[in-house]
Amino acid sequence: MADEDADALMEEDDDALAAEWAAMAEDEPDPSMGAAAARVLDQDEIDSLLGFQDGADGNDNQSGIEAIIDSGMVSYERLPMLEVVYDRLVRMMSTSLRNFTSDNVEVSLDNITSIRFGDYLNSIPLPAMLTVFKAEEWDNYGLITIDSSLIYSIVDVLLGGRRGTAAMRIEGRPYTTIERNLVERMISVVLADLSAAFDPLSSVTMRFDRLETNPRFATIARPANAAILARFRIDMEDRGGRLELLLPYATLEPVRELLLQMFMGEKFGRDSIWENHLATELWFTDVPIEVVLDEFTSNLTEVLDWKVGTFLQLQATQDSMVELRCGEIPMFKGYVGQKAGNLAVKLDRKIDPD
Repeated sequence: MADEDADALMEEDDDALAAEWAAMAEDEPDPSMGAAAARVLDQDEIDSLLGFQDGADGNDNQSGIEAIIDSGMVSYERLPMLEVVYDRLVRMMSTSLRNFTSDNVEVSLDNITSIRFGDYLNSIPLPAMLTVFKAEEWDNYGLITIDSSLIYSIVDVLLGGRRGTAAMRIEGRPYTTIERNLVERMISVVLADLSAAFDPLSSVTMRFDRLETNPRFATIARPANAAILARFRIDMEDRGGRLELLLPYATLEPVRELLLQMFMGEKFGRDSIWENHLATELWFTDVPIEVVLDEFTSNLTEVLDWKVGTFLQLQATQDSMVELRCGEIPMFKGYVGQKAGNLAVKLDRKIDPD
């Protein structure tokens, strides 16, 4: 009976221990699931990770994946001279458009931003006219967009519309041939001014290529390529509109080094005053020149036995050429002679440093 009672107690202890282990296994997370099984992200944390925030402007306070993607965008602020070029363009356009329209035209630069080409095409308000032009010397293209307000204003001014009346808009119809021709004439004036604005930096010819009304036909770069967008406001008393100039970074690449200058004519790491001073002083520098008649090899034992009066036999003759050296660098070869009672060397040829 005692053995049977002992066996029963052992079975009860085993059952209790198994139940305790089972309870512990249920409380612990599966190791194969890692930390994700114990921690689940809520919607706010997911939005923060992806960079989506309610009320954000898109350019300010970006975070997460969106910030990583946009970090590849090169800021136009790294091209200081481009602002100078656009300031010249504003002044030149104000004068040329006044002569073109015979009206009081005011041109102003609203802002300069960096944008991806695909995002810009999707943001163009239609109807609009898109002009594709080519920078001949840079072998690439740019884009000028004219909104409908400026199109109707230019047509109204050039065709003798009365001042003080807003330009009439007829929406829902394609632009006529007369409207396209008049806008093309204005574009030719703008492109001539744009070429002249770049002249102090680099001579370039902006050539009109084509005029489009569908943004898809005005594609000049890949959608993900970065570009610089400048927005201009053109006012003609109570009429006017917007003109947008887009230059892909690939177009500006040939003159990128020039656009990186802080001011016109800047030389990176160079000072012309010190260059001229050093060049002048070098002409008055004394340079020791050695004339080597001949060379031979001797061991150290013989050299130690040399005394005053020791005869050293050289292989040079009166017709042999000698070598002129500056330090360890051979410079010239020539012949030894006399001139005005002095020993002289007549240079025969220059020794190639290589």
